[in-house]
Amino acid sequence: MAESERAESERAESERERTVRLSVIVPTLQAAAGLGAALDAASSAPALGGVETIVVDGGSADGTREIAAAKGARLIDAPRGRGVQLGRGADAAQGEWFLFLHADTVLESGWDRAAAAFIADPGNRARAAAFRFALDDDGPAARRLERLVAWRCRHLGLPYGDQGLLIARDFYRALGGFRPLPLMEDVDLARRIGRKRIVLLSPAARSSAVRYRRDGYLRRSLRNLTCLALYFLGLPPRLIARLYG
Repeated sequence: MAESERAESERAESERERTVRLSVIVPTLQAAAGLGAALDAASSAPALGGVETIVVDGGSADGTREIAAAKGARLIDAPRGRGVQLGRGADAAQGEWFLFLHADTVLESGWDRAAAAFIADPGNRARAAAFRFALDDDGPAARRLERLVAWRCRHLGLPYGDQGLLIARDFYRALGGFRPLPLMEDVDLARRIGRKRIVLLSPAARSSAVRYRRDGYLRRSLRNLTCLALYFLGLPPRLIARLYG
C-alpha cells in the first residue's frame, strides 16, 4: 500500500472511531445459549445509526467466542468476573455512550429509539438509564417478579445488570466505572449514580428465566434479596459470591 493510501486509511479509521455513538458491552462466560439472540437485538439499532458491539469473555469453552465472531462483535479476553470484564470492555470501547448488557438479555424492538431519545437530551449526560425488566416465561410467577423489580427500581433506584445500563462515557469515567467485584458490581455502580439520576426506559430487556425455573422463583428471589441485604450490611462481595454460587 502506498504511503498516501495508508495515511488515508488511518484517517478513515480514526474518523470512524470518533463517530461511534454507542458501544454495547457484553460480558460472557459459557454464554452460547443466549448470546446470539442478545447480539442480534443489540446490533439492530437504526435509530442510532448502528452500534459497536464488544464481547468480553472470561474463558468460555462452549462456542461463545465463535458466536461472538460470527455476529461481528469485537472479542476481548479478560479474567473471569463480571466487574473486571465490564471494566475491560469500557476501556476498549470507542463510543460516546456505553450500554452494558448481559449475554442472555434480549432488548425489545424499539429499544434503539428510546435510547436515541435519551442520548439526545443534553441533560442526560450526567444520568443513566435502564430498561424494563422482563423474563421469557409466560407464568404468573414471572409476572410477580417483574412487578417486584419495577417497585425496587422505582423506589430504591436499583436496576440490576439484566436491565442493561445506558450511560455516557464521560459520566461513567467520572464515577470511576465498574469496580473489579465478583458480584454486586451493578448495585455498586447504581449506588454511585444515585436514585435520582437513573431513568427507566419503557422497552423491555427480556432475560432468560432458566435459573428461576431451575432453582424455583421463590428460592432464587430470596437468595438474591439475601445477597443484597448482606451487601448493604457491608459483607465483602467475594463472600457474598460464595452464597450466590
